[in-house]
Amino acid sequence: MTDLSRGRFIAIEGIDGSGTTSQTRALAAWLGSRGHSVVQTREPSRGAIGTLIRQRLSVAAAPLEPAALALLFAADRLDHIASEVEPALAAGAVVLSDRYFLSSLAYQALDCDAAWVGQINARAPRPDLTLLLALPVEVAFARVQRRMAQEGAVEERFDALELQRRIARHYQQFSADPAIGPVCVVDGDQPPEAVTGALIRALIAIGL
Repeated sequence: MTDLSRGRFIAIEGIDGSGTTSQTRALAAWLGSRGHSVVQTREPSRGAIGTLIRQRLSVAAAPLEPAALALLFAADRLDHIASEVEPALAAGAVVLSDRYFLSSLAYQALDCDAAWVGQINARAPRPDLTLLLALPVEVAFARVQRRMAQEGAVEERFDALELQRRIARHYQQFSADPAIGPVCVVDGDQPPEAVTGALIRALIAIGL
């Protein structure tokens, strides 16, 4: 029997430059306007492990061994769930996470066995819905380049175009795995308002 007092857990996913952060903010505003209590969060998290990961993802930092990086992401996820996500869900909030488990498969499977990545994340609960923003890699890559030029954003290890092509293929591949949970793929190559509208329709479809 569904616990109607419990909140909903929504993950927003996509390659770098797909708009996950801006769309998370837009969905939070819409949900708030409908009277929902909303918690916005992200991965890597703002906790100690997530902060370390962000530091080491910079191209200016010494690289981490791929399996060690995958383990850090899994550890950060469990800490993130325990410290932020579960308390918010128990209080009845809608939790919006900018990236989650699907990102680990898309990114860490570049260098690690995907089945092993799944195993080390086995204790992480699956979202009620994952929203995947899909768009041409070249479009997203151009957005990232503009952001770095205009805002001085830090270049990260996964920002290279060929890596992003491989990551996009992984997103497409792993999003079809039933173990991920429900996934809604949305065309991210539209004006931001149109993307938000499509995401909102997906949330309405699950009762939000």
